[in-house]
Amino acid sequence: MKLRDGRKLADAELYDRRKQAVLLYEKGETRIEIGRLLGVHRNTVGEWISAWKQQGTSVLKPRRRGVSKGSGRSLDPEQERYIRRRIIDKAPDQLKLPFALWTREAVAEFIFSRYGFRMPVRTVGDYLKRWGMSPQKPVKRAYQRSEPAVAKWLNEEYPTIKAKAKADGAEIQWADETGLQSGENRGRSFAPIGETPVRRHKGTAEKANMISSVTNQGKLRFMFYEGRFNQHVLMKYLKRLIKDVAGRPLVIILDNHPSHHGKALKAWAGENSDKITLHYLPSYSPDLNPDEFLNCDLKYQIAKRPDRREKGSLKKTATSVMRSLQKMPARIASYFEAESILYAS
Repeated sequence: MKLRDGRKLADAELYDRRKQAVLLYEKGETRIEIGRLLGVHRNTVGEWISAWKQQGTSVLKPRRRGVSKGSGRSLDPEQERYIRRRIIDKAPDQLKLPFALWTREAVAEFIFSRYGFRMPVRTVGDYLKRWGMSPQKPVKRAYQRSEPAVAKWLNEEYPTIKAKAKADGAEIQWADETGLQSGENRGRSFAPIGETPVRRHKGTAEKANMISSVTNQGKLRFMFYEGRFNQHVLMKYLKRLIKDVAGRPLVIILDNHPSHHGKALKAWAGENSDKITLHYLPSYSPDLNPDEFLNCDLKYQIAKRPDRREKGSLKKTATSVMRSLQKMPARIASYFEAESILYAS
């Protein structure tokens, strides 16, 4: 009879043969005879019988084969926790590495700088997957941004503003200004693979400027203006807002553009403090302003519409889009569902 390699037997079959070997041994059969009857080597029978004598019938059940989980890894559990935590908490350049983003190469370089051995890039990828990480498009964030200031805004300043606005019956609006330009390549266009589509536009770009504000109830207001933005343009817009809310106090939240801190603007706001109050987001924190999401939505919607070549067409198209958005309060309110804006929802 051709002998079978016990390592190639299925667990159920292996367990059955081990039990048969013990039963035959108890009946007085020799190991050679048992091996012949079961089709395994006599030494294998001897190992089964020896283990059974020492540990009992429980040892006859097949155990997990191969190397144990986690054995043979280059990093021990403590080292894995350390590397993973650093990837989450720090950017590569903060750890004096010549990388802007956490790529597999950057992680491999960090492991080398910390533990002195080169881990293959493919192995680094296996570790990153095991740690629950995936390659993602990063959010741009200015170096000058102060995270403590952001935390203070989220945990202290805005809750105070919100509570006072509720007590005063005031409406909170987030405001921002934006510039539009014809021919911006936003959106995508279907084309044969390998043939990049071409978007035709006027050689001289047309521009339009707008200031707007939104509320977490889905209200949207806007105003187009000519020339450069300054504190007087903002004052003109705020005066319109005061008339629009019909006597209800206004709380306006702005970013830190220099024009938002103009002396004339602050003097006017002080004289009308019973009607309007200005507050400012932490510097370099556009992700905290829901009106930034409106700006992106507007530009995306304009890009999808047919280009018009007559003068003033950009402003007409933008006005049309904004009026359409005003009729969709649920869409405006959805901006506040973004993770960075949830504090204001």
